[in-house]
Amino acid sequence: MISDPNNPQKLSANEGIKERSNFLRGTILESLSDESTGAISADDAQLTKFHGTYMQDDRDKRAALIKEKKEKAYSFMIRVRVPGGVCTPAQWLGIDGLADKFGESTLKLTTRQAFQLYGVLKKNLKQTMKEINDTLLDTLAACGDVNRNVMSPANPFESSLHGQALEIAQKIHNHLTPNTSSYAEIWLDGEKKFTVGEEEEPIYGKTYLPRKFKIAVALPPRNDVDVFSNCLGFVGISKGEKIVGYNVLVGGGLGMTHGKTATFPRLADVIGFCSPDQVIEVAEEIVKIQRDFGDRSDRRHARMKYTVEDKGPDWILQELNRRLGWSLKEAREFSFDSTTDRYGWTEDADGKWAFGLFVEGGRLKAEGKSLGRLALRKIAEEISCQFRLTANQNVIIARVDKEDKEKVEKILSDFQVVLPSELSGIRLNSIACTALPTCSLALAESERYLPKLVDELESIIDSLGLRDQSIAIRSTGCPNGCGRPYLGEIGLVGKAPGKYNLYLGAGLDGTRLNKLYRPAITHEEIIRELKPVLEDFASNHTPSERFGDFCIRKGYVKATVLGSDFHD
Repeated sequence: MISDPNNPQKLSANEGIKERSNFLRGTILESLSDESTGAISADDAQLTKFHGTYMQDDRDKRAALIKEKKEKAYSFMIRVRVPGGVCTPAQWLGIDGLADKFGESTLKLTTRQAFQLYGVLKKNLKQTMKEINDTLLDTLAACGDVNRNVMSPANPFESSLHGQALEIAQKIHNHLTPNTSSYAEIWLDGEKKFTVGEEEEPIYGKTYLPRKFKIAVALPPRNDVDVFSNCLGFVGISKGEKIVGYNVLVGGGLGMTHGKTATFPRLADVIGFCSPDQVIEVAEEIVKIQRDFGDRSDRRHARMKYTVEDKGPDWILQELNRRLGWSLKEAREFSFDSTTDRYGWTEDADGKWAFGLFVEGGRLKAEGKSLGRLALRKIAEEISCQFRLTANQNVIIARVDKEDKEKVEKILSDFQVVLPSELSGIRLNSIACTALPTCSLALAESERYLPKLVDELESIIDSLGLRDQSIAIRSTGCPNGCGRPYLGEIGLVGKAPGKYNLYLGAGLDGTRLNKLYRPAITHEEIIRELKPVLEDFASNHTPSERFGDFCIRKGYVKATVLGSDFHD
C-alpha cells in the first residue's frame, strides 16, 4: 500500500510476516524438520499458504484431545492449482493416488477448478508436494496473498471460442505466478538463489498483495465461473469464431464478517474493453494497483472489492489507463443466461464428446455408495479422454471418442454412479464448502449438512412438480463466501452450530446478489420458511421465470444492487 505520511496506519501482523520471510522462505524448512510436533510455527503456517497448503486440525477430535492433554490432531490440506480446470488422465491418476498414499482417501473439487487433498501429515508434506509437481501440476499460489487459480469456461473444446478463452486464462496464470525460488528450494530441493532487493518478485514485491486475488475468464451466454464474484474478470466478446476482445470487470468478492457492516459481498463493475493481446498487460496493472492501494492495515478490508468500493470504479479506470499509457475502450454489450454446468453428453465442435458429471459437495469418495472416485480412476486408466474441473465442484469427462461413449457409461454403471438425469434440479445446482471438521473458520456444518437439507427440500419440490426446475442452493459454514452462497437463489451461511442465515433472491445468471431473508435459524425453521415460498413459486411463477427472480418480484426480498446495500 502506498503510505500517506500525513495519515500513517499500523500494518496488519501478516505484513510483518511477509516482510521478514525473505520471499516466502521463513523458517518453513526448520518447522518441517521438528519431529516433536505435528504442527509448524504460527508464522510459517501463514507462509505455507502461499505454497499451497493450510495447517488444520480435526475439530471432531479437538475436545477429547484437549481433555487428555494431548496435541491437536494436526494435518495439512493441500490445494492443487489446475489452470482453467484442465487435467490429463495421467494427472488425474497422480492426484488420485496421492489421496490414498498420503491423504484421507478423498478428493475435493473446489469452486475454483482445483483439487484439494486432506489429512496429509507433516512428515509426509514435502514428499506429497514433490509428487504433485511430478504430475506437472503444482500448488504454488494456490493460497496466500497472491493471484489464485485462474478460472475459465469448463469445457474449452465446446467451441473454438472456448479454447481461446482457456488460452487466455492459462497465459494470465503463468504471468502472475510468483517468481520466488523459495517453492523449489523448500519442496523440490531446488538450488538456493540469492537476490538483492525486490527483483525476485517484479510484480508482487516483497510483501505481495494485501489479500488473496481472484481472476476468471467467462464466455457468454454461460457464466459458469461466476465472473462477477472475482477481483478481476474478463468476459469474452466474440464475432463469428473469434474472440475479438474482453470486457474488463473489477471489484468482485463475496467474503464478509457477521456483525461487521463495513464488510459485504460485492459484484464487480464493468470498466471497459481490451483486445486479446492486451489482456496480460491489463491483468498485471490491475494487480499492481491492488498491491499499491489495497488496505494493508485491516485484512477484513484488504480485498480488491474494497479498493474499488472506496475509490470508485472511475478512479480505478483512470489509474489503470495512466499506468497502461493507453485507454480501455468502451465496454461491449453482453448477457448471461445461467451459472449452471452442462450435464450428460454434449458434442464438441470437432465431433468429440463430453460427459458432465455431478459431484455432491465436490467430494469424490471410494466407499459405501459413493464410488465416483473409483469410476473416474478407471475411466482415466482405460479411456482416451481429458478431465475438466468446473467452478460448481463438478467434473466433465471430455474429449471422448464417439465409440468410447458406451464404455464410459458402462464404467459409471458398474460403479453405481448416480447420473445427472436421475437427480433433481436443486441438487444439480447445489454447492457446499468443506466447513467442519477441518476448516478453522467454520461456525456450522456445510458439506455434511447440505445433502440432508436437499433431501427434505426434494420431497417438497417433487410434490409441487418442480423436480426439473433449476434452483441454485449454496451453503457455507461461515460468512467468508467460499461456496459463493451470496450468489445462490437460496443461500445458507453458518451463524452458529446448527443455525444459518437464510438468503433469497440471487440471479441464476450470476449478476445479482441475494439478500438476507431470515437470520440465525435452525434446520426445521429453514424448511418451514422455504416451503411456502416454494409453494407460491409453483403456483404463480411465469413459464420462464427463475426462482430468484420470482422472490424479488413477489417481494420476499428486495433486489440487492450495491455491496453497501447488503445487510447481514
